[in-house]
Amino acid sequence: MIPRYSRPEMAAIWEPENKFRIWFQIEAHACDAQAKLGVIPQDAARAVWERGKWEINRIDEIERETKHDVIAFLTNLAEHVGEEARFVHQGMTSSDVLDTCLAVQLSQAADILIKDIDELLAALKKRAYEHKNTLCIGRSHGIHAEPTTFGLKLAGHYAEFARNRERMVVARREIATCAISGAVGTFANIDPRVEEYVSAKMGLEVEPVSTQVIPRDRHAAFFAALGVIASGLERLATEIRHMQRTEMREAEEYFSPGQKGSSAMPHKRNPVLTENITGLARIVRSAVIPAMENVALWHERDISHSSVERMIGPDATVTLDFAIARMSAVIEKLVVYEDMMKRNLDSLGGLVFSQRVLLGLTQAGMSREAAYSAVQRNAMRVWEEGADFLTELQADPEVVASISAEKLVSLFDLSYHTMNVDKIFDRVFSSN
Repeated sequence: MIPRYSRPEMAAIWEPENKFRIWFQIEAHACDAQAKLGVIPQDAARAVWERGKWEINRIDEIERETKHDVIAFLTNLAEHVGEEARFVHQGMTSSDVLDTCLAVQLSQAADILIKDIDELLAALKKRAYEHKNTLCIGRSHGIHAEPTTFGLKLAGHYAEFARNRERMVVARREIATCAISGAVGTFANIDPRVEEYVSAKMGLEVEPVSTQVIPRDRHAAFFAALGVIASGLERLATEIRHMQRTEMREAEEYFSPGQKGSSAMPHKRNPVLTENITGLARIVRSAVIPAMENVALWHERDISHSSVERMIGPDATVTLDFAIARMSAVIEKLVVYEDMMKRNLDSLGGLVFSQRVLLGLTQAGMSREAAYSAVQRNAMRVWEEGADFLTELQADPEVVASISAEKLVSLFDLSYHTMNVDKIFDRVFSSN
């Protein structure tokens, strides 16, 4: 988590102040529950809320001696609460606090990420409709294939991020559980009703069975969802980077007044934002494998997961938040060159219609093998000599013997390739 790629709202979730605030709320709500059950005095629970305070520097000071962060926090809390602090943390273990806190933090992060995705979806939808019928060449293996529209390209990314939003909703639901079950998760020293009370107060669900820690398959699924979202960002970023290449120049990132592209070459306008997003996506995905490795803890608990999560929790969520927001800005301001799209579409002399000609010949009675051979030999002359595809076909005796000149010309109709665009858009956007 570095300032350059951090936004304040997400970064604040991982600041010590937020963490300790959540710790305090967990402990104070647990005290309330214990008081309701008659385990601790009502006055003690009230004192925790009224006098409960902490100082980050003091906690750090105590931890240097205790080598235990939760004990350091509780010691500092007791310095303010006084005698009643002996009832704090009754029957609990540090994992109850740490794991429940992490669940809250990841839930908070998920809420921001869902909002981020909503903003990206809005930008993609707006630009997709804007370019619903903007013709461009579709590419297979990086090679010109058949016509499509730029709007369809964006619609595909919209559909992916609609799925990503659902993944994030599911991941949030799965991660948002609370464990207040005590040592090894048996509730031997704390009533399960305390967990139920704290869960409700913290906006979480009860973890059905915890060993002393919340099962890490939940966390693995959460970070896997982040990784998939990051990959979707990279797919979109890669498309834009390719379209901005000098040889294509079909679209490019907005280049603001005063912006510089290269320290050496003043003419450069580089796709630096989408390149940056590509790099950030790699960082987010790097959290996935460690999160999965955290699943296999020893017996009822070990802390091999702890150091991992202290790193990947902030880094993955802060980075993804920044990357999604950056991509939204890129899409909103993306400069689209429709004339270059048309120029590239036409650059291979009509070869984009080769399949239509192939199908026209087979429907006219020619075998598929013969039709393929006829179309390919004419296409190769276009590739190698820069000829015009229609002209070559019209001069081919085998072709004109099977299909009329009028019919042949009709096969070179761009509108044929866009006749189902509305249907696809209805599928993608009808429920959105």
